[in-house]
Amino acid sequence: MFSSLKVRNYRLFFAGQVVSNIGTWMQRIAQDWLVLSLTGSATAVGVTTALQFLPMLLFGLYGGVLVDRLNKRRALLVTQTSMALTGIALALLTLSGHVQVWHVYLAAFVVGLATVVDNPARQSFVSEMVGPDQLQNAVSLNSANFQSARLVGPAVAGLMITGVGTGWAFLFNGLSFVAPLAGLLLMRARDLHVVERAPRGKGQLREGLRYVAGRPDLTWTIILIGFIGTFGFNFPVYLSAFADDVFHAGAGSYSLFNTLMAVGSLAGALLAARRGTAKLRVMLAAAVAFGGLELVAATAPSLWLFSLLMVPIGMFGMTVNVTANTTVQMGTDPAMRGRVMALYMMVFMGGSPIGAPIAGWITDAYGVRAGLAVGGTVAAAAAVVIGLVLARVGNLRLSVGWHGGHPRVRFEPREPAEQQEQLAPAA
Repeated sequence: MFSSLKVRNYRLFFAGQVVSNIGTWMQRIAQDWLVLSLTGSATAVGVTTALQFLPMLLFGLYGGVLVDRLNKRRALLVTQTSMALTGIALALLTLSGHVQVWHVYLAAFVVGLATVVDNPARQSFVSEMVGPDQLQNAVSLNSANFQSARLVGPAVAGLMITGVGTGWAFLFNGLSFVAPLAGLLLMRARDLHVVERAPRGKGQLREGLRYVAGRPDLTWTIILIGFIGTFGFNFPVYLSAFADDVFHAGAGSYSLFNTLMAVGSLAGALLAARRGTAKLRVMLAAAVAFGGLELVAATAPSLWLFSLLMVPIGMFGMTVNVTANTTVQMGTDPAMRGRVMALYMMVFMGGSPIGAPIAGWITDAYGVRAGLAVGGTVAAAAAVVIGLVLARVGNLRLSVGWHGGHPRVRFEPREPAEQQEQLAPAA
């Protein structure tokens, strides 16, 4: 489960990300709660989320082209420094009492600009640290790292918001970037797996798009993650509104929802690391379960039932995320990985500028229960449709039966006679 941590460079990277991710989660909670406190509007929270992910939607593919050309470790030093300075600036504005909602909007947009390069660089740099044999394990542990921080960050942020104010959460986030920056500087360049960088040239963006278009396994995985990221993962909008408007429980319950979801997400990431292989049927089944559980949560009558449902929602959501990420990375040529991962992250994260305002509008107009129900329905329906498309493309059929006393659902190759019958012209 933890085999990739034997690699020294990856250990440094992993340790730095633990600290930084805690700060990132603290800022996310503090940012959403600050905007809600300043405006009283779920739509405003959605706008903040949209501004943070809008640069990925607009410039994500160009970020991937840059990453394939650049030294990834140096690129990460620049992006992590810029995010640190943004967190510190927002902290000073908040602690001095001069913060306004447009300051938060601007900070979210600046972090989004840094993310355009930071995300594909971090994703593709993993393969340079650990090599192809440990890539699946390292990708899963990265997700476990992020979700472990999610257990700590929201809880600390909730205590900090109610105790001393949101400004201190922003300050912690800004200072937390010292850890990953130190880890990057301490790495041994000679131990990195050399990947040939793409030279400057015309048509590299189109080349990356053509590469993905010719690979149905990549194309449909990215489309699925796009639907789920756009409509199913708008938790900053949903959870803050459930805490404030439905259960009237304050910032503490908002932190509780995020923490319990992180418990499930951590379990999903560690199970993915233990599995060792990424299977499309696991991804599709988890996506259906994720959407279905969101529908159940939308109707939950009590705070405690809603809270408990956050655990399996987090687990299945993370299973989809890790399996999709690993499928795309493992199936991509190293020279194209920056561009393909940029497309993946652009679709996954860039969907938020579309989905978050829609979720906020539905929440304000019809209630947060309706918003969460719509998100779950879209996620589950997309998984079913894409599963049928992939089965048709791969000439597979759905097999339902029993194995060892347990039900088994899987896709199997069609029998030759069945294939001939399908190909025969109609009488």
